Amino acid sequence: MSRRHHFHTDYLGHSVSVTVQTGHTSVVEVLVDGKETGHATATDDRPVTVPIELPTDPPTAVSVRATTGPGVPRCLLLTTADGEPHVMAPRLY
Repeated sequence: MSRRHHFHTDYLGHSVSVTVQTGHTSVVEVLVDGKETGHATATDDRPVTVPIELPTDPPTAVSVRATTGPGVPRCLLLTTADGEPHVMAPRLY
């Protein structure tokens, strides 16, 4: 049985949202300012890293690392500017 988990954070004035659909095959979708900018699938519980760009001038390269299991999925926004991972808060829908 699949289930959807949603995460969100704001970074450099842009909205970054992630949907993790768990199940036999996990699917990770990343949206920046409401537009899909990254997508990945996983067949195991290893973390999945999705590289994306924020529409700044010049574009800022960041990555989203989603851990699909075991247990409740988790997401981090990985930035190259400060090197610190930003925990993405879960959102209820």
